[in-house]
Amino acid sequence: MYPGAIAAATPDKPAVIMAGSGRVITYRELDEESNRLAHLFRAAGLRPGDHVAFMLANHPLFLSVAWAAHRSGLYYTAISSRLQTDELAYVVDNCGARIFITSADLADVATSVTAATPRVERRLMLDGVADGFESYEEAVAAQPATPIADECQGVDMLYSSGTTGRPKGVKPALSYEPLTKPGFLVRFIQGLFAPSGDSVYLSPAPLYHAAPLRYCMSFQRLGATVVVMERFDPERYLELVEKYRVTHTQLVPTMFIKMLKLPEETRKAYDVSSLRCAIHAAAPCPVPVKEQMIAWWGPIIHEYYAGTEGNGFLYVNSEDWLRHKGTVGRSLLGTVHILDEDGEELPPGERGTVYFESGVRFEYHGDPDKTRSVQDPKGRGWTTLGDIGHLDEDGFLYLTDRRSYMIISGGVNIYPQEAENVLALHPKVADVAVFGIPDEEMGEQVKAVVEPVTAEDAGPGLEAELIAYCRAHLAHYKCPKSIDFRAELPRHPTGKLYKRLLRDEYWPTNP
Repeated sequence: MYPGAIAAATPDKPAVIMAGSGRVITYRELDEESNRLAHLFRAAGLRPGDHVAFMLANHPLFLSVAWAAHRSGLYYTAISSRLQTDELAYVVDNCGARIFITSADLADVATSVTAATPRVERRLMLDGVADGFESYEEAVAAQPATPIADECQGVDMLYSSGTTGRPKGVKPALSYEPLTKPGFLVRFIQGLFAPSGDSVYLSPAPLYHAAPLRYCMSFQRLGATVVVMERFDPERYLELVEKYRVTHTQLVPTMFIKMLKLPEETRKAYDVSSLRCAIHAAAPCPVPVKEQMIAWWGPIIHEYYAGTEGNGFLYVNSEDWLRHKGTVGRSLLGTVHILDEDGEELPPGERGTVYFESGVRFEYHGDPDKTRSVQDPKGRGWTTLGDIGHLDEDGFLYLTDRRSYMIISGGVNIYPQEAENVLALHPKVADVAVFGIPDEEMGEQVKAVVEPVTAEDAGPGLEAELIAYCRAHLAHYKCPKSIDFRAELPRHPTGKLYKRLLRDEYWPTNP
C-alpha cells in the first residue's frame, strides 16, 4: 500500500512513464529516491509536522519528491509552475517552508524570491544550479536509500488557485499514522473505480493540482503505472491511451470539449477500448458534452464533486447521470445542505449555497477570517466551497455557479455558467468566459469574452452570430449583451478559469 512495499515485490515495474520523453521511473527508483530525500529532510532537522515546498512542472521526479515528504510526516506544498515572483514568494513564505525545491527551467522566478523568503533554510535545484541553490542530485545522492527510522504519513497543504484575492493554504490535520494505512481517498478509489496493480493511469494535468497529485499517489499505492503528460494535447492523449492500453484516467471538461472538436476521422483513428474508467471533476461539464462522451466511450464516465478542503465528496456514474442529467453526484461523505443567505435550509429544487456536514475539520492557513467565512451562519460546523446549487428529490446535487460569480442585473440573479455552457458548444468557440460588468441602469450587464477557434473570425460578425446562438437556447436576459475576443483566456491547466483576471479589467475598482 505504499511504494516501498510495491518496490519489494516488483522492483522493475514502471511507477512513472513520462509521455513526452518516454523516461521510466521504476518502483525501485521511486522508493530509493524518496528514501534519500527523506533522509535529507531529517538531516536538515525537519521532523513530522514541519513544512517543505516544491515548484516543478510535470518533472520525472515530481512524485518522488512528494513521496519523500509524505513518508517523512511533513506538510508539503506543491506550487504552480506558472506563478510569478510576488505570487511565489507569498506562497513559499506563507506556508512556512524550511526547504524549497525547484528545477533549472524555473530558475529565473525561483531565484527572484530568495530575499522575500527568509524562513527557507535550504534551497535545492534539479537539473542544474543557480544563485542561492545547491544541486538536488548531489545533495540527495549522499543519503542512504533505505527508509528513515520514524516514517509516518504526511499530508499535502495545497493553495487555492487565487481566483479571488490571495491564494489560501488548506491545512488539514496530520494523522502521524503508519504508511501502511490508506486514507479515505484510496478506499474511495478502490470502491468506485476498482483499480489494481495491473492498472495504467493516465494523468494529463499538472501534478501540482490537488486531484492529479492525490490520484497519482493513490494509484501508486496500489502498484499501478502512472503515465504523465507534460502538457495536454487532445490527439496526443488519444494516442497515449492506445499506446499504453490505459485503463483509468482523470480529465476536466475542457479536455472533453477539445477532444470532441477533433475531426471525426481523427477521433476514430485511435483505439480507446482499454479504458475502463474515465473520471472527471474540477469544473462543471455541459450536458451535451457529457452526452457525447458517453456515446463515444460508453458508460465508463465517472464524475465527482469535491474540493481541496476535503469536506465533502459526491459521486455519480454514467447510468445515474443519464437518469439525472446535469448532476454532479450524490453524497458519499457526509450530508449536503442547501442554505439561504440567513442559514435556513431550503427544500429540494430551490437554489442556495451548498454546505457539507461531514465532521471534516480544516483551516485556511494563517487566515482565521477566511476559515470562518466558509462556516454556516448558524454555527453548526457545516462548511462550503462557495458554490450555488440545488438538490433533487433523490438527493442528487446540481450546481448553478460559484457564489462569487453571480451577476445581479436589475435585481435579477444571473448565473454565467448557463451562457458559458451554451457558447462552449458553438463550433467557432475554443473557450469562453461570461461575467458581469458595470451598467449604470441595471447595476450589472452580462459580458462574454471568447477565444475563437480561428483568430480571423473575431469581429462584429461572429459577435452577432454568438449572441443570436445564445438567445436561441436561453432567455435573453441570461445572454451576453456584448462579446470581446482574446487570443487565449487565462485558464489554469487543470481547467479552472481565472475569471477574476478578466472581470477586473472591466471594473474601475473591485466592487
